[in-house]
Amino acid sequence: MHVFLKRTAVSMIALVMAMPLSAEAQTAKTLPQSQTQMQLSFAPLVKQTSGAVVNVYAERVVQRQSPFAGDPFFEQFFGQRMPNRTEKQSSLGSGVIVEANGTVITNNHVVDGADDIKIALSDGREFPCKVVLKDDRVDLAVLKIQSKNESFPVLPLGNSDGIEVGDLVLAIGNPFGVGQTVTSGIVSALARNQVKNEVGFFIQTDASINPGNSGGALVNMTGELIGLNTAIFSQGGGSNGIGFAIPANLVKVFLAAADRGDKAFERPYIGASFEPVTSDVAEALGLDKVRGALVTKVVDGGPAAKAGLKPGEVITALNNISIEHPDALGYRLTTAGLGATVALTVLDNGKEHQATMTLAAAPESTPRDERVIDGNNPFSGATVANLSPRVADDLHMPPDSTGVVIESLKQNSPADRLGFAARDIVISINGVAINTTEILQKTVTSNPSFWRVEIERDGQRIRQFFR
Repeated sequence: MHVFLKRTAVSMIALVMAMPLSAEAQTAKTLPQSQTQMQLSFAPLVKQTSGAVVNVYAERVVQRQSPFAGDPFFEQFFGQRMPNRTEKQSSLGSGVIVEANGTVITNNHVVDGADDIKIALSDGREFPCKVVLKDDRVDLAVLKIQSKNESFPVLPLGNSDGIEVGDLVLAIGNPFGVGQTVTSGIVSALARNQVKNEVGFFIQTDASINPGNSGGALVNMTGELIGLNTAIFSQGGGSNGIGFAIPANLVKVFLAAADRGDKAFERPYIGASFEPVTSDVAEALGLDKVRGALVTKVVDGGPAAKAGLKPGEVITALNNISIEHPDALGYRLTTAGLGATVALTVLDNGKEHQATMTLAAAPESTPRDERVIDGNNPFSGATVANLSPRVADDLHMPPDSTGVVIESLKQNSPADRLGFAARDIVISINGVAINTTEILQKTVTSNPSFWRVEIERDGQRIRQFFR
């Protein structure tokens, strides 16, 4: 027996109006009241939104190194027979057009390292595009379609703070490269941070998300983008009903930086370190819930110090929005934006008080003074810099890191072959304290018979000897 369903845009709008997203209208959200309501369709909403969701094709050239590279003897006799080879690698993801001029938002991991990127629309048209701004920490990238006098369909950005657990959503993308696919589900949870990403604040949904959906749209029932699908929890690579999306409010801040022409996405520097509140800490501090961000360290002269924050205090809210964990605090600070002044609710010795803090970019309090080390020494091939809050932020290091840091290494250089790594802090060389890049460069020209080097890696001191 076949049942034919009547699909109309009018009935779809009626369902949308019955389930508004604002807090003031929560009581208007109701379950289906009749068989007619049970037969409503998402088709009008899909037609309204799917044209703005695109496929992103990224192609990168990878160099395969000869097994004899770096060995003078074998390079002399065999290097020409087995030269370095290049090959092309392709990846497929999704994206969302958010401005009529062809501005597309997607995940950074979809286009990272790509030499050539193309956008394919749902109507079959393809366009080349360029990267305007990208950031691996928030896993976002803004692309610009290269086309003249074209006006593209747009998916408007919604307010991700207005969604609630249980709200209906659609996920639109290109899973496994099979073509544009739409799945439906609900918002399963908010403020998720158990995801391998520095965003630390995700919308969780049970709408099916699979490989290839990265950068696709999570859409609410009013046709707004409320999240950018970015990750799944899966042991086999397929959808298990646990998908994660970057909230639209973070996308807005990132998009604004791209529209301003910023060369990098800067997050606010607050000059403090935080840890999650455990059950023991919550009991000791008299918290009724295990929530908040525990202040563990405050940098002198930083925004947190100026706001009066002290180690041992707990931030429980920002602008009257509850803070569940340190990642949620970072997210709220980032979406507030540089230059904003935020109100913090701080718990100290069982009593709450308010503090205000102005958000600013990380300062380069010590000149970076980048230097490329060369010559006959263990650090040859390393690019080093003086640490400051700005450099530490660029390298994803603790904000109070000081000294001289290795920013990067030339492949197969002496420093690379000896096992040094980016973010290593050089403490001393042959007993000489390395406080600046100038001291390091002068010290490595001494040409001793052996080298005694001390570095700090991920908080641990390592001593090495070289001849």
